[in-house]
Amino acid sequence: MDLTGPLKIALPDAAATARLGAVLARILRPGDALCLSGPLGAGKTELARGLIRALAGPEEEVPSPTFTLVQLYDTPGLALAHFDLYRLESPREAEELGLEEALIDGAAVIEWPQRLGEDAQPKDRLSLDLKQEGEGRVAVLIPHGSFKGRRLED
Repeated sequence: MDLTGPLKIALPDAAATARLGAVLARILRPGDALCLSGPLGAGKTELARGLIRALAGPEEEVPSPTFTLVQLYDTPGLALAHFDLYRLESPREAEELGLEEALIDGAAVIEWPQRLGEDAQPKDRLSLDLKQEGEGRVAVLIPHGSFKGRRLED
């Protein structure tokens, strides 16, 4: 599947959500951001865990960074920062978290990217909107910048 425009993917269960994260890990490059949106319980952290474990190994402990706001991972070949911006009250607070620095030599997974404001979101990003649908979830992927044209392979 090529990321040329919005792409809708059905995720029937948590395992499918984690598998999508693992697929996305294979196309992640330094400077990239995955921006995960959706209501509480939609699977943002599950997708992030799948991605991080695909890069760092299946035994990697992947806590939700809801209270720490950012969790750093030094995976083979790619430094990764996992941001959870849910508790931010203004976009200015994000400046202190090191998002720009994380993207210099590594990549970032950002939960609740709307807290940054549209203009402050990274240029090279894949926006994923996760929604519960029936018993499962649906992810809508929208490529921006260098993500346009990348190929997803399962």
